[in-house]
Amino acid sequence: MEFRNIAIIAHVDHGKTTLVDAMLQQSGVFTEREVIEERVMDSNDQEKERGITIYAKNASIQVGDVKVNIVDTPGHADFGSEVERVLRMVDSVLLLVDAYEGPMPQTKFVLRKALELGLRPIVVINKIDKPTARPDEVLNMIFDLFTQLGATDEQLDFKYIYTNAKKGIAILDPKDTGENLQPLFDLIISTVPSAASDSLAPVRFQPVNLMYDKFVGRMGTGRINEGTLKVGMTVTVIKLDGTREKHKISKILTSQGLKKVEVESAVAGDIVSIAGIPNINVGETVAEDAKAEALDAIDIDKPTLTMDFLVNNSPFAGREGKYVTSRQIRERLERELETNVGLQIEFPENSDVYKVSGRGEMHLAVLIETMRREGYEFQVSQPQAIIREVDGELQEPYESVVIDVPDDSAGTVIEALGKRKGEMVNMISLNGSTRLEYSIPTRGLLGYRTDFMTSTKGEGTLSHIFSHMGSHKGEITRRQTGSMISGFTGKTLAFALNNLQQRGALFVGPGVEVYEGMVVGASSKDTMVVNPIKGKQLTNMRSSGADEATSLTPPLDMNLERSLEYIADDEYVEVTPESIRIRKKYLTDNDRKRAAR
Repeated sequence: MEFRNIAIIAHVDHGKTTLVDAMLQQSGVFTEREVIEERVMDSNDQEKERGITIYAKNASIQVGDVKVNIVDTPGHADFGSEVERVLRMVDSVLLLVDAYEGPMPQTKFVLRKALELGLRPIVVINKIDKPTARPDEVLNMIFDLFTQLGATDEQLDFKYIYTNAKKGIAILDPKDTGENLQPLFDLIISTVPSAASDSLAPVRFQPVNLMYDKFVGRMGTGRINEGTLKVGMTVTVIKLDGTREKHKISKILTSQGLKKVEVESAVAGDIVSIAGIPNINVGETVAEDAKAEALDAIDIDKPTLTMDFLVNNSPFAGREGKYVTSRQIRERLERELETNVGLQIEFPENSDVYKVSGRGEMHLAVLIETMRREGYEFQVSQPQAIIREVDGELQEPYESVVIDVPDDSAGTVIEALGKRKGEMVNMISLNGSTRLEYSIPTRGLLGYRTDFMTSTKGEGTLSHIFSHMGSHKGEITRRQTGSMISGFTGKTLAFALNNLQQRGALFVGPGVEVYEGMVVGASSKDTMVVNPIKGKQLTNMRSSGADEATSLTPPLDMNLERSLEYIADDEYVEVTPESIRIRKKYLTDNDRKRAAR
């Protein structure tokens, strides 16, 4: 059997998963009786809710006698480590680009990785049905990007096609109407090189992804580079440090459509998952020959953000969570390391504070959200950019940022990013919209998204991705406002909140249980300790305003992401299965005295 192995790479929301849906439908993967969900590859609950792909996934379609293995990759910058590994097991990529937006930060990131590996991408210009679509301009922008990233002459001679993924149409000329995706299938078969399939050579296999099965344990997913892999075969695992271990393959799974099917053997060129190696890791080599050479190591970019995970010790600790002890939290984090390759966790001796490092706020937020849904209760600190010392110089991570805003909001954004040590790289104004390109320290972006949405009235888009390690920029002020901290424990009252809302934005409404040290709002000035449970004094005198109704502004919805963006370095986010709260790490006696007044 012939194989074509391709990955679909793109910026978030450019239509990758929708295109995969259409490819699966038109290739006959589903029977007439099956109910086909929208974005069927996004099977994880959080992927469906957030509308983004978080985990790389494999599927396959049959085009004539050829099996096409398709890998749907994440488009969000924080999950770039998934994309990096996947590119090692494919022979080409479909580079999907929005017909209006053109190349974005993640597009540049994934394309650079593909070009460095020598892959020749097929460019797919999607959403050509948009009224604002400009396919010819976008094609020129893509060519310029290839040149900028140092593409070879062969890579610059890329094939391209236009698609409307929602309608399942592919065309070679934007003036055509099109009927289906057959032109795309034909282009894949004719352009993507057939996977090397020397099935008689000794087996060599390299996992690029990990998965976990409760029956067989840890499994490695990757491409069989050489040979025929069989169940029961004894193999040598060449570890990353060069040591060698012997194991026996207990199970092999391959893709048939969306399903994982158990097989007795698989040949070179196919993408499979194997079980039987309990401590298998990404980048190791699984070989039939005990003296075989290891395959090239897989280099994964290091984390850029870190935060502390620790036991919840607030006054409301233990009320809502099922798993609340430091041992339970540690065991869960250790289990996460089994499959989440982009994550690094430190477990210090004699300490219950675990330092968790990832590729961005979203990367860490997905882990936190997953744990709280599983019944864990804990608290986390403010995300911090990881500062490293290189040759005696402090260096920090920088982000490449692309912002699209209405023209009248551009000035506000430029001023805000200037204060956060951002440097403008480019500025283009088109059809009432301004595109700003910046290079900015990761620290400068932390906590900015909420301010950005407010200042642009929700009409702006902000995309970013790790760019490089650069010189430390000195102090950056993340937050201009203070917090309103409850000095008392009890239920909030409308009378008290009515007075407090004049001092800033509230995070809680009336009738909410609060405790001493809990953050109940953002102060427009300095941090202050307040009394949100104070009731109206009752007297036998009738005041002129006695019958006036209390009018409260709805509180801000401080979900997990907003809370992580908001907190200062002396605050924690308290995470439980039912609640997200922000709390001060500690209150001084002076704070309590001020609240009592």
